[in-house]
Amino acid sequence: MGNAYVIVIDGLGVGAQEDAHQYGDEEMNTLGHVCRDTGVKLPNLQKMGIGNIIPLESVAPISEPLSAWGKLREVSAGKDSTTGHWEIAGVQLERPFPTYPEGFALEVINDFCEGIGVKKALCNKPYSGTDVIRDYGEEHLETGYPIVYTSADSVFQVACHTDVVSVEKLYEWCEFARNEVMTGEHEVGRVIARPFEGEPGNFERISDKRHDYSSTPPAHNLVQVLYDEGFKTYSIGKVADLFAGQGFTQYRPTKSNAEGISQLLSLMSAGLDNSFVFVNLIDTDQLFGHRLDPEGYAGSLEEFDRAIPALVSKIREDDLLIITGDHGNDPCSDSTDHSREFVPLLVFPKATAVQENLGTGETFSNIASSVAKFFGLKASFPGQSFVE
Repeated sequence: MGNAYVIVIDGLGVGAQEDAHQYGDEEMNTLGHVCRDTGVKLPNLQKMGIGNIIPLESVAPISEPLSAWGKLREVSAGKDSTTGHWEIAGVQLERPFPTYPEGFALEVINDFCEGIGVKKALCNKPYSGTDVIRDYGEEHLETGYPIVYTSADSVFQVACHTDVVSVEKLYEWCEFARNEVMTGEHEVGRVIARPFEGEPGNFERISDKRHDYSSTPPAHNLVQVLYDEGFKTYSIGKVADLFAGQGFTQYRPTKSNAEGISQLLSLMSAGLDNSFVFVNLIDTDQLFGHRLDPEGYAGSLEEFDRAIPALVSKIREDDLLIITGDHGNDPCSDSTDHSREFVPLLVFPKATAVQENLGTGETFSNIASSVAKFFGLKASFPGQSFVE
């Protein structure tokens, strides 16, 4: 039996969903606006059929794309990475993870500080990760108090300088927050450890030491079911963190999209069989979407586009390659938040799919149903399969 590869380009949306007004996102169109504002050319993704999904000013549709193409609708409540990846794996959430636009409740901060043995926490506001260490890093060095902040996402983030709090100690603090504080009504999608280094005025986050502590997904999800059935399951990038590390045979954290692509090509060259590889390419979202950088976003798409020929060349006749997104993150807007958008769907080889134009799928979980059918699983997931 062949292998199934699911590549998630983080934050790649293809236009506002019908319910986007409930999130204030009715004008969002990540890929459409990036193409409009930057004129980015994506020749290899164009050959795959990405220009057939929605009208793109700089990427035209073609008559004979290499992939089946369409888009998927998110039905879960929310628009964050955990929610998106869980729905891809067949888990649909009826209520969103909690967010904290005014900062965390005093009881949350007090419980956290008391549990880790410090007097107070700094910040406690929604903040950019780079700005928060710039603005609070020096006070953190002087006092030793952790920097606690959130974002528009459902996250509890803790930043500490490695000269003040070791990475290992920071991980312990975040595990305490995950297991003892951010539970019940405060069960956020992720608790994130954010170590940094450097001097005042030149602080830098240590990206490869970041660690995400996700809420634990329901056991009936595609990754766990495949693992329990004896298939090899691989995570590249932050995927394993989003699933609380559960259900993966092996996970490979990455510092960048370039490293993620390299790790994927390495796995594809390793002679895998009966394996599921779940990839997240985060740069589009983390480095460029949240920072409202259309040119950077376009450059990240070009980087992935250049990798397409190498990836396609390693797909065997009995393999399945799916390229998609997990939410939108429009860098051409005035919002640094994720956006409630459809996500693209490319399925290669095209003959694997039920038809060339897959239209609009009713849920991200169509991917879970399709991969389950590909591997012949008896387990069922929401959504409909798009593979033969």
